[in-house]
Amino acid sequence: MQVTKAVIAVAGFGTRFLPATKSVPKELLPIVDKPIVQYLVEEAVQSGIRDIILVTRPGGQAIADHFASARELEIHLQEQGKKKYLEIVQAIAQMANIAVVSQGRHLPYGNGSPILAAKAFLDEGEPFIYMFGDDLVLSETPCVKQLIDTYQQGQPAGVIAFQEVPREEISRYAAAKLRGDTMEIVSLIEKAPAEEAASNLAQLGRFLLPWRIVELLEAMKVGKGDELYLTYANNQLCQESKVLAHKIEGTWYTTGDPLRFLRATVEYALRHPEIAEDFAEYLRSLNLSK
Repeated sequence: MQVTKAVIAVAGFGTRFLPATKSVPKELLPIVDKPIVQYLVEEAVQSGIRDIILVTRPGGQAIADHFASARELEIHLQEQGKKKYLEIVQAIAQMANIAVVSQGRHLPYGNGSPILAAKAFLDEGEPFIYMFGDDLVLSETPCVKQLIDTYQQGQPAGVIAFQEVPREEISRYAAAKLRGDTMEIVSLIEKAPAEEAASNLAQLGRFLLPWRIVELLEAMKVGKGDELYLTYANNQLCQESKVLAHKIEGTWYTTGDPLRFLRATVEYALRHPEIAEDFAEYLRSLNLSK
């Protein structure tokens, strides 16, 4: 079955970036010259996704504005003869069919709630992509496309992206327990101590999920104040159906805190066609022995 829809969770408060995120959503912070969320949308579009649902928190209008037409800015750029920037701005609103939905306060805390907020845009029986808004992947083949290819080849119920991390870091993430020598997931264990983790395969924020996950999340939702985590629903899905782990080709960067955000910025800057060479020269000039 063709996969044409993606849900992107951009509903966080970005508390680790305060005060910068007091009025600007964290997902609009720039990695070089594009906001984080635009990289995710571009990855989805390059993977063949046509319809994208951005799930924001209440008051997240700025994200909707970024993907809408900006007539006054376009007129200004046209009058100034800045054709290159005019084309960049116009292309943003034309990338895909983008819907923006606010995650209502009636939904519980947790990374499963954005899927329920987007339910009206999903069709029963249709698989979809789910992306965490603070995870980036640098790769030749877009990460979402890798998941879709794995899905089409093996026809599982779902596919979840993983990357190997040093054993001592696995306690930060959900680790995969696999069935024998296969890539079929038996279960996901959240933040287990390194000595107890079944593997060093860390889950990242890229999923190809069936409609069934909506039903599982709804059954888990028991009221305001309860936490609704996708891992619990995915574990149930793994018990019912075949779910595959995909070890991504590329490098995963999380932008969830200032240090990792800066690391991602450096890596993307070193690949930017206009500034990479000068930026690399600047880095080489730094005296970091102090």
